[in-house]
Amino acid sequence: MNDKEKVIQTFKDSDEPLNATKVSEISSIEKKEVDKIMKELKKDETIISPKRCYWAFNDK
Repeated sequence: MNDKEKVIQTFKDSDEPLNATKVSEISSIEKKEVDKIMKELKKDETIISPKRCYWAFNDK
C-alpha cells in the first residue's frame, strides 16, 4: 500500500473528520507528505471539508 492509499484508508476508517496532523499520526506518514497527498485528494473531491481545516472521505 502506497502513502496515498494509506491516507485514503485513514479517512475511510475514521468516524470523524481529521486534520493533516491527525492523519499523519494515524498513518505514520510525514505531515509534509500528508499535506501533499491531501491537496490531490481535495482537488479530485475524494475528501471533503465538513468543517474548517478538517476533512472527511467523500463516499458519494
